[in-house]
Amino acid sequence: MAATAAASPRGQGRTLSIGQVLQRLNVEFPELSPSKLRFLEDKNLVHPERTPKGYRKFSASDVARLREVLTMQRDLYLPLKVIAEYFDALDRGLEPELPGSRAPQRQTMLAAGTVLDRAQLLERSGAKPALLEQAVSAGLIPAASRYQDDELTMLSTLVELEKVGIEPRHLRPFRAAAHHEFGLIEQALSTSSRRSRSGGETLERANELAEHLESVRRSLIRQAVRGRR
Repeated sequence: MAATAAASPRGQGRTLSIGQVLQRLNVEFPELSPSKLRFLEDKNLVHPERTPKGYRKFSASDVARLREVLTMQRDLYLPLKVIAEYFDALDRGLEPELPGSRAPQRQTMLAAGTVLDRAQLLERSGAKPALLEQAVSAGLIPAASRYQDDELTMLSTLVELEKVGIEPRHLRPFRAAAHHEFGLIEQALSTSSRRSRSGGETLERANELAEHLESVRRSLIRQAVRGRR
């Protein structure tokens, strides 16, 4: 049974937990996570209520604001600082021009629920059959007859990497690292399993841990790049 949203003490109707907000927005924004929501709050892009115990509660207007912010970030490539300045002007009663409104919009990968066959995957990614076979051999893409957005994103990325001489076989350590990170997440969830968690809470926590590990990896790569100078 789905959780029931709580009533807002500010009289704005029903409010939603972080998990319920993710359920509403993850179809459009699959990379949205609890830590990303908290990050957007830290940047003053959304202002959820807090319960006496400190839990965040999001109103319908908060969810609408989040959808706008994420759409602007995804489709217009706008930095969060610019988006925050735009919404701050709106909140002060001004009528700012939508930043980036003249910029070309980014092409999305797949509509929600779209499934591709092998020929469609190759056509949309611009990859040659040999590159797909190499990706399957390296364990980066599963051997399958149907593919979704993750596989399209992966193969499109491999097309770009191939241009600079990075082949799927070079990326096998990334697959091993991903399995190692998954093991860390499983261990962390197992350690904290003394408290009973629902399936949704466990998935939410797993996604949050995955994003933290991704932040560590990005930071290490940036440190390495800076060290070359």
